[in-house]
Parts: sequence; C-alpha cells; structure tokens
Amino acid sequence: MQRMRSNRTRPATDDGAAHYPVSTTPAPTPRPTIWGLTGLLALFVVLAGCGRDQVRPGPPPAATPPAREWPVVPPSDPAAANAVLMRAISLVGTPYRYGGNTPEGGFDCSGLVNYVFRDMLDLRLPRTSRELAAFQGPKIEPRQLAPADLVFFGNGSQVTHVGIYVGEGRFVHAPSSGGTVRLDHLDGSYWRRHYTGAKRVLR
Repeated sequence: MQRMRSNRTRPATDDGAAHYPVSTTPAPTPRPTIWGLTGLLALFVVLAGCGRDQVRPGPPPAATPPAREWPVVPPSDPAAANAVLMRAISLVGTPYRYGGNTPEGGFDCSGLVNYVFRDMLDLRLPRTSRELAAFQGPKIEPRQLAPADLVFFGNGSQVTHVGIYVGEGRFVHAPSSGGTVRLDHLDGSYWRRHYTGAKRVLR
C-alpha cells in the first residue's frame, strides 16, 4: 500500500556543512614520515576489509521451539469420545458466527463445543469459554491430553477461546470472524504462545 504524500513542507535536512567555524588561515601541511606512511597503509588495509559484502555475521534466526511429542492417551469413555470427535470433525468448514451454535447458523468457539457435546451426548455445558474453563473436571497437562478434552487459549490467566482436542496435538475450533471451523495444531506459534490449559469433561 502506497503512503499518501503529505502536503506539509518537510524541514530542511543537514546538507553536510561544517558544524564548527572554519579558519581562514590554512593549516601547515605536515611532512609524511615512515611511521605516518605505515599507519596510512594499515588504515587502508582495514578499510579494504570493511568493503567486503559481510564484515560480521548477521544475528542467528530466531529459534523455533521443537514440536512436542503427543502421547496417545486413551479416553476413559472411548465410545463417547469417538462420537464427539466424529461430529466435531464433520463440522470443519462451517462458517464462524459470533453467538452462533448451530451448523445452519454458524458457530463461535464455545457454541461449537456446546453443540457437539449436546448433540452427541446430550451433555449440557456452560456457554462461554471462560465458564467452560471454570467448569467441573480435572485440569490436564499437555502430555496427558485425550480425545474430546477441551483446550483453552487466552492472555495470561484470562481465557478467551476454546477448542476440542482430537489427538496428535491437533484440535477443532471456530477461530474468528470471517473464518470457518477448522483443525489446527497446538504447536502452531500462535496457539502455543496463547495456550492456557485444558480440562476433561468426559469421565
């Protein structure tokens, strides 16, 4: 995108004029000595080295955290967890809609979670991501995640987003306006930075 040019006149910049008074009397020219010539030669060699394409190596690229291993943790109720996963994955591609909680009208993040658990298991869950994070059930460490656990995201301790864990570090969620329900990975840079915890609702 091109920036619009300002109509204001830019202040004059320094044109290289001396910042100190210039003497009108010429200074005497010193005679070159052997030490002076040697110093000039050494300076020339140093400056020649500075003319290379790369004097110092650039900073190393930012280290990317290695992908974590995601152990296979069997759910306590495999049939219920499988039903949740199959329904959640079948909704991938459904448009996002703030406040939405049906396939026809679209989903927001907690609307998707509510719909899947209610539709498949007749389990009524709290409506918002913050309420879901405070819902009864044990908190789960990342390496203990099992299919159908809920994963939460936000800033610090404030939860603003929720998804359904499906295994191998992946989760289904309704991310944002203009998007659709999709699969993402917990090791994605954004989700890893904003991960706040997980909770198990199937026991």
